[in-house]
Amino acid sequence: MINFKEVTSQGFVGRMEDVIPAKAVLVTSASKKVPLLKCVLKSIQKIGHPSFLISGDSNPNAIAQFFTDSFWHMPRLDGMDLQKLLFYCNEQHIKYIIPTRDGELSYFSRYKGELQQNGVHVMVSEMKGVETCLDKLLFFQEGLALGFSVIPTAEESSALDVSHFVVKERFGAGSESIGLNKILDEAEEYAKRLQHPIFQPYIKGMEVSVDVYVQKNGVSKGAIARKREIVVGGESQITTTFRDEMLEQQCADFAEKLGLYGHVLFQVIIDDEGKYHFIECNSRFGGASRLSIECGLDSFYWFLLESGGSDLTQYPFVRAAQDKRLIRYAEDLIL
Repeated sequence: MINFKEVTSQGFVGRMEDVIPAKAVLVTSASKKVPLLKCVLKSIQKIGHPSFLISGDSNPNAIAQFFTDSFWHMPRLDGMDLQKLLFYCNEQHIKYIIPTRDGELSYFSRYKGELQQNGVHVMVSEMKGVETCLDKLLFFQEGLALGFSVIPTAEESSALDVSHFVVKERFGAGSESIGLNKILDEAEEYAKRLQHPIFQPYIKGMEVSVDVYVQKNGVSKGAIARKREIVVGGESQITTTFRDEMLEQQCADFAEKLGLYGHVLFQVIIDDEGKYHFIECNSRFGGASRLSIECGLDSFYWFLLESGGSDLTQYPFVRAAQDKRLIRYAEDLIL
């Protein structure tokens, strides 16, 4: 890595015009997502061509800047139109963008086509798929119409014939504001705290995530299921892969039928009878998705290969022979 100190007028750290190679990879909303950045860096190194890793965030103090070649203090997306974005990409030789936050997926999906026409590839789904995944009620409706066992979702508790409820926000990632296992009165009261509450039945069972990579041609390349053993703030702190070919195939099929692209993540409950209940889908890389990469689902590498024109049939999905466990923990960096 190159250690930069100078800050340019555009908010970049480092004199990039002096050292930047032919292409650069930008990871947006990088925040403190160091494991994700390490995965991207490893993929860049596997490609074998000189590339520059840039972390971008609207927070000038984002920890990510200490783990990449350079840092872009990005403007807010609502103040950056396509021309401004293209200017930054052209000036810094950015050819690949990897969005990592739900709140920015619609923005990059909106400009995905124009960016590609200008030689910038974005790992994001088309707008319809993004909107379906961001709206839990729409996800239920679409999933039901497609024939998948999505968990019933309603805006009114009276629409569900159950005794215990889950209450959450309808839009985006609302894991921190979720109300679990509430009886009717508790659920109704809890819903008053939320902006756009929805109700779902509370189902006992094993909570799992399934990472999927969907290629540009709309066909899934691979899927890996993992148990969410300890969850904090909606993200797995301890997660272990396991084999369930039927579940993985269903998630791959679901992703294809939703028209998704790139790395996507399904949340599923497997009840005591072994039945699947699809809760939601995040059309982005998840907090603990690094484990799936370590087990062979090489999403960032495949994205870079595809964007460069490579035929992914020459790069098979080879799943690790043994299951693996990921444990997330804090670590210090001494400079």
